[in-house]
Amino acid sequence: MASRRVPNALFFFLYLIVSSQSLDFKPHKEKHKIDGPIKTLVVLVMENRSFDHVLGWLKSTRPEIDGLTGEESNRILVSDPESPEVFVSDDALFVDSDPGHSFQAIREQIFGSDDSSKPPLMNGFVQQAENMSEGMPRIVMSGFKPAVLPVYTELANEFAVFDRWFASVPASTQPNRFYVHSATSHGAMSNVRKDLIHGFPQRTIFDSLDENGLTFGIYYQNIPATLFFRSLRKLKHTKNFHSYSLKFKLDAKMGKLPNYVVLEQRYFDVDLMPANDDHPSHDVAIGQRFVKEVYETLRASPQWNEMALLITYDEHGGFYDHVPTPVSGVPNPDGIVGPDPYYFRFDRLGVRVPTILVSPWVEKGTVIHEPDGPKQHSQYEHSSIAATVKKLFNLESNFLTKRDAWAGTFEDYFYILDTPRDDCPETLPEVKISLRPRGPKEDASLSEFQVELIQLASQLNGDYVLNTYPDIGKSMTVGEANRYAEEAVKRFLEAGKAALKAGANESAIVTMRPSLTSRVMLRDHSLYVGSR
Repeated sequence: MASRRVPNALFFFLYLIVSSQSLDFKPHKEKHKIDGPIKTLVVLVMENRSFDHVLGWLKSTRPEIDGLTGEESNRILVSDPESPEVFVSDDALFVDSDPGHSFQAIREQIFGSDDSSKPPLMNGFVQQAENMSEGMPRIVMSGFKPAVLPVYTELANEFAVFDRWFASVPASTQPNRFYVHSATSHGAMSNVRKDLIHGFPQRTIFDSLDENGLTFGIYYQNIPATLFFRSLRKLKHTKNFHSYSLKFKLDAKMGKLPNYVVLEQRYFDVDLMPANDDHPSHDVAIGQRFVKEVYETLRASPQWNEMALLITYDEHGGFYDHVPTPVSGVPNPDGIVGPDPYYFRFDRLGVRVPTILVSPWVEKGTVIHEPDGPKQHSQYEHSSIAATVKKLFNLESNFLTKRDAWAGTFEDYFYILDTPRDDCPETLPEVKISLRPRGPKEDASLSEFQVELIQLASQLNGDYVLNTYPDIGKSMTVGEANRYAEEAVKRFLEAGKAALKAGANESAIVTMRPSLTSRVMLRDHSLYVGSR
């Protein structure tokens, strides 16, 4: 076949790198039996909001919830008792700027200074915000009226709300998302270039499910952040990634949702498909419509009576919360210490985040406080998801780390009722009014998490070997990043599926690399390879 030139002289060929684990083949077991009432758990992790900011004002009608009374405040200068106070408010609508949520910012918010040996008085939010920009203190102390978030209000009233669920680590988005599925961030407190390229190596709940013959599926919109895990880049798992728009409603309607479902949002805010992840400066009303769509899709599924949906947030995003962060009795998951200059030991949790549990097996109006074990200081945090999956689906695999072995679990709340409820609402309230006074800004620069997603995309399509990495996302606009990410995911998954069709080892790792040679298309497999 004749070769042809393409823009930027980039040509892609597929490397199938077989890890030592891929040689460890096990005979196929009989189908794993799940004894309990829940056969499918759906997990949705939204972005960057605290409990008090989102659900704190529910206390006005639900006094059993540990929310806001209106008396909570922070002083502008923690060390000065005469410093002006900024009180909580219920006037949150649209947050345009992004509050501080780096490790050092969160430390100041929790302890009021850089000294983490102090009690966690949660008194430094205003002080930290004051040093960012004018008006930020009022923003971080604001919360939503329940009527402004009608979908969450209805779900909290109809099902269960956790009022002591914490982020797993006092850091930004990515480390906390790692804990959701692997009960560790493998020492990451933020972006780690080596692990972004090669994939984070820790064991995940996906591995445990696979070993036990159970199914999982990731329904993504822009780019699946779960591909940061190396094991999910195996050829055999390309079939576990599905377009949300094309497959989620169809699989739910046909009763074909897998045992463990991960829903990923639109992380890039573009005109045609605005972001629905709730990250500032995205419109929370669009996030509400997304949650409504997810719930109503699941409610109409023939699997509904054997299903649960957990909605949480990766971290608090710099917004105020009054409940002290647990700082004692928290185990380091795997003995790894964070990098300099902080050398964090992963022995305290992050700030409290909104978390709602939905299922016909959950009693109406339930409020879940602290867990009853398994350890004296156990708490609900993101590792609770993997820990609960192990118990809920009676997995034979070990816990992933010391953290999920310690974390509180919530499977008991599915065993209170003798039969599933038949009074669960079929629809949720309409969200008619947008909270943002403008549309998306496609020419905006990227957030830290969005830059990390572009760095992931550059691994998927091979651009990570170029000199522009790791700065590849820093010069992109949101619109450019969205197109780049979607194309990278498309090429990666198509190449993997083509390799499987061609008979490649299903446990091999897919690695795409650019080549400054020419490209030849194997038309039978739609796979790009380099010609020498």
